[in-house]
Amino acid sequence: MGELKGQPAETITVLDMEASIEHLTRGTLRNVDVLLVVTEPYYRSLETVGRTVPLAKELGLERVYVVANKVRTPEDTSAIEEYCRRHEYHLVGSVPFDDSITEADRKGKAVIDYDPSARSVQAVGEIAKFLISSPVTAGGG
Repeated sequence: MGELKGQPAETITVLDMEASIEHLTRGTLRNVDVLLVVTEPYYRSLETVGRTVPLAKELGLERVYVVANKVRTPEDTSAIEEYCRRHEYHLVGSVPFDDSITEADRKGKAVIDYDPSARSVQAVGEIAKFLISSPVTAGGG
């Protein structure tokens, strides 16, 4: 990530990291502008959100958002929305469970190339629009 520091301001880099707080405790997110904490609609995943978001804020990350993933039912959506509301976390979007992802993976393709109209692709596009339209201060704020 250190090599990315000299990139032009309009450069967008997305890192998909393991689901753990290790990245925060090692200081590897020092120059991060936005942290998306992706959760699934079950207790253990939400518990991880409950550890990650406060730690990220404590370490000075201002833009920490939650993304719901693999959402299948309105109850899944409600559970994540309620959890975020109760803890005052900013939920920025919800990605539905989508068989197109599995099908694309079997064919060795990105889902956006395999099925650009897939519900998951549309949902991620909406999250991207939100992030792009939000002001960013370079280097972790």
